[in-house]
Amino acid sequence: MADIAIRTEALTKRFGGLVAVSDVSLDVRIGEIHAVIGPNGAGKTTLVNLLSGEMAPTSGDIFLDGRRVTALAPERRSLAGIGRSYQKTTIFPDFTVFENVRLAVQARSKAPLSPFGFAMTNPALRERTEQALATVGLIEKAGARAAAISHGEQRQLEIAMVIATDPRVVLLDEPLAGMGQAESRAMVELIRRLRGGRAVLLVEHDMDAVFAVADRLTVMADGAVIGTGRPNEVRVQPAVRAAYLGAEQLHA
Repeated sequence: MADIAIRTEALTKRFGGLVAVSDVSLDVRIGEIHAVIGPNGAGKTTLVNLLSGEMAPTSGDIFLDGRRVTALAPERRSLAGIGRSYQKTTIFPDFTVFENVRLAVQARSKAPLSPFGFAMTNPALRERTEQALATVGLIEKAGARAAAISHGEQRQLEIAMVIATDPRVVLLDEPLAGMGQAESRAMVELIRRLRGGRAVLLVEHDMDAVFAVADRLTVMADGAVIGTGRPNEVRVQPAVRAAYLGAEQLHA
């Protein structure tokens, strides 16, 4: 069995009387794409925010490579090996594609505050930047202004910035949002490539993409897990059909 990269135990988040995440226990393994699906309000993004450290849980624990990281701040979790993307693209639009990724690489280097000139001439920083761009298919757009590339390419750029930090765990929050069919297909192929040596937790509403790419699924409703397993197993779970997907969406 592959190593468990990130694991939660009875993770719960309450906002007053609202329970956004309720007693969620799951694990994501190296080399695996683990998709979390569910209707709006199911608690999916709240779960990602808990994993990345942007929200503190009300109760429960989070472990990264067996180490308890529940109390770590987001920047400490990033340094420990958790990277994430957001529903809305978070890039530096006036910088070039290369500069965006290089800044992410530089943030993890031993001298993150070095001048731009040093960063541009440092071979190790350049190599890691180019590797991240090549992984997402943007090496030919390295010199383009980030604001000038397409929406799909901006999403690819954001993922390049994530993997440039060399994470053990990649959290992807609706990476296909707003994409056309061609861009969605390209993103699905990119997500497949990300699992090499990493654990990927994917939150996504595009069910065709989810069932095409996920190794395991966790289904949430009203903050709680109502089903988990391999995609073909989840398809036939009565609670999942009744609460979310519906028989018409679970075509074989």
